Amino acid sequence: MALYDTLFSQLDVTSSQHLVTDSDFRSVSFRKQLSETVQSLLALKVIPIFNENDAVSTRRAPYQDSSGIFWDNDSLAGLLALELQADLLVLLSDVDGLYSGPPSDPNSKLIHTYIKEKHQGEITFGDKSRLGRGGMTAKVNAALCAVFAGIPVVITSGYATDNIIKVLQGKRIGTLFHQDAHLWTSVKEVGAREMAVAARDCSRRLQALHSEDRRKILLDIADALEANESLIKVENEADVAAAQDAGYETSLISRLALKPGKIAGLAKSIRVLADMEEPIGRVLKRTELADGLILEKTSCPLGVLLIVFESRPDALVQIASLAIRSGNGLLLKGGKEAKRSNAILHKVITSAIPNNIGDKLIGLVASREDIPDLLKLDDVIDLVIPRGSNKLVSQIKNSTKIPVLGHADGICHVYVDKSAKADMAKQIVLDAKIDYPAACNAMETLLVHKDLSNNGLLNELIVELRHEGVILYGGPRASSLLNIPEVHSFHHEYNSMAFTIEIVDDVQAAIEHIHQHGSSHTDCIVTENHEVAEIFLNRVDSAAVFHNASTRFCDGARFGLGAEVGISTSRIHARGPVGVEGLLTTRWILRGSGQVVDGDKGVIYSHKDLPLQLQL
Repeated sequence: MALYDTLFSQLDVTSSQHLVTDSDFRSVSFRKQLSETVQSLLALKVIPIFNENDAVSTRRAPYQDSSGIFWDNDSLAGLLALELQADLLVLLSDVDGLYSGPPSDPNSKLIHTYIKEKHQGEITFGDKSRLGRGGMTAKVNAALCAVFAGIPVVITSGYATDNIIKVLQGKRIGTLFHQDAHLWTSVKEVGAREMAVAARDCSRRLQALHSEDRRKILLDIADALEANESLIKVENEADVAAAQDAGYETSLISRLALKPGKIAGLAKSIRVLADMEEPIGRVLKRTELADGLILEKTSCPLGVLLIVFESRPDALVQIASLAIRSGNGLLLKGGKEAKRSNAILHKVITSAIPNNIGDKLIGLVASREDIPDLLKLDDVIDLVIPRGSNKLVSQIKNSTKIPVLGHADGICHVYVDKSAKADMAKQIVLDAKIDYPAACNAMETLLVHKDLSNNGLLNELIVELRHEGVILYGGPRASSLLNIPEVHSFHHEYNSMAFTIEIVDDVQAAIEHIHQHGSSHTDCIVTENHEVAEIFLNRVDSAAVFHNASTRFCDGARFGLGAEVGISTSRIHARGPVGVEGLLTTRWILRGSGQVVDGDKGVIYSHKDLPLQLQL
């Protein structure tokens, strides 16, 4: 009670303790007085806290006997909720809510909405909680009693910050008990694990198809997109209008809109992907281990991919086509701003997948609240690729054991060296900034050799950029020289018609600046000095490094990959635009004729490289 007093006093609220026993509730007058007392205390901003009066309790075994009107704090809470006709009962636990089995079991899943007819026989309760008397069994029993009387109940963690507030805000946390819950699930809910397992099963059927059959699926998808273009356009325009009404940033709306010709372009890229060399089952290396013992290293799908992306509905099409080409199952979670666009694109794509594979090959995750459950499935999901803000990527990396592939920022640099041709420099800088400012491969920082501030090229660049409506911010040297606002941080991604400019002494200073402030995405040098160019190309530690070419070329389609699931700045597995090859791994196939190891006594190892043979 001292702790309650201290905590509530910080909110200018007083707390009061009330000790009760079973026998008190046998009195009608007490129960009437109880309700009046609580209402009076709440009106005075006093929080009543109830507990059993152990000192005078007649219970035979206080921590075991369940024969009374209440027998632990959970049943007491349920009883009080009934007596006070509460609007809501929140039961706090040491776990996130009610699980289908012991929370420590990796196969257990959190039940978001309890349906007695469905879950009563499915749940396996674990040991009693370390805290309190009854554990989860007592909480469920108390919840069912309250729900029977029409009082909704939420069981959630008492350790998570602001959980009670989140419950009151209607957030989908913990487990909800409601007398009408059975009416909300007339359509069978598909849980995170079921969705992931279904995608895995479908992917294995996809891998078993002949190459030409997988190719036909992609061609059918391309045809379906074009045939449904008008319907897709209607849904996308509705998303764009809603985003504008909601006041979303211009850069997000730009990424959201499927501009004229976009569907045709997506269909074309899918056909290019379909006509590429078969990626699955390629023999990468053949080795004779010993006489009659042949080892092959072959390409194979990763398994099940979870892609979380924001804004861009065209990303759904690219990712889905790459997953099918590479034989992977796929779970997609797009941003709420593109909900209608993603739904119609998903419907069009999955309708083109034959029944012998199943449309569950590609699952569309409906709710953001499903993401935490999916991120726990490291035994089913093989790779997570987040495409979005730095915050999104960081949250996902901190929330899962599943490998994460992607990039947080796209802070791309263009360095204009003193030997650069003026016209080429202007052309590259303008394209890198204004061709598509919202893209992750757009220039965000322009580095200029100090000598160019004297020969007029720097001023020419600035005039051209301002003429196009670009807003300039400067580092310490550039802001002073050009009289422009000084940037607060070089590590800033504008995603708009704005960028940072800074003056550097030479190529080495440019490289150091990029390493200190860049994001290892795409960086470019404009120079006619090939020695300087090679220094830049070899020393800049980024996923893509260009000489005399716009950063906007860093793209899966432009690289000839057909499409991309994203651009990776990590150094493990795949780097740069991730196409089909980035979604594959390898496995080993050994063919023998009865050999055994037997301590290596009868085996003479040759480890001889053999010519590759294409696997049909």
